[in-house]
Amino acid sequence: MPRKIHVDAVLVQAVIAGALSFAHLHDLAAAAGQSGWKAWAYPVSVDLLLVAVWRRLRTERSKLAWFWFLVALVASLGANIATAGLLDLDHVPAWLRILVAGWPALAFLGGTLLAHQPTTPAPELTQEPALRPAPMVDLDRPEPPAPAPEITTPEPVPALPEAPAPAVPPALVDHARKIAADHHARTGSEIDTATLRARLGIPEDLAGAIVAQLA
Repeated sequence: MPRKIHVDAVLVQAVIAGALSFAHLHDLAAAAGQSGWKAWAYPVSVDLLLVAVWRRLRTERSKLAWFWFLVALVASLGANIATAGLLDLDHVPAWLRILVAGWPALAFLGGTLLAHQPTTPAPELTQEPALRPAPMVDLDRPEPPAPAPEITTPEPVPALPEAPAPAVPPALVDHARKIAADHHARTGSEIDTATLRARLGIPEDLAGAIVAQLA
């Protein structure tokens, strides 16, 4: 199936405008004394300068790019206006002949400046602080022995005060003396604390106190 051709109105308009501007620049250059192929080279030079300026403005909007954009725009727009009947192309003034004759050098200068992009300086690398080397550890070197813990001598516990001897009633002492005498008569030995405690049925400390009094 044949493909349908879509006509872009913007592209058609651009071709028509370019052709008319090209013809006007050619006519003005021819009227200014540039005959033959030189008259056709002038519109090419103006249009190429506009293209170079447009490419530069897409990446960098500098004052230089805007200056050459105005120069190329004035050259193109001025040629279109001059050929509209405002100037007598049969008697071109001298100043216009000078501008047309000097245009090649001016266009070459502008194109050269626009073609060479300024080199952006490389970002300065920030120097990182030097890392201090880690201390070397000697694995073969034996570790120093840990200090022996200090042995503290415990302070002596103060002696508890002796309990006072229990008070012994005199009647109980007399009774215990009789038992001790009876025990000595039978066994021939003095009575001890355990025996006296068993005979009287009293606490041991009380029995000891009585034995101490009988001694």
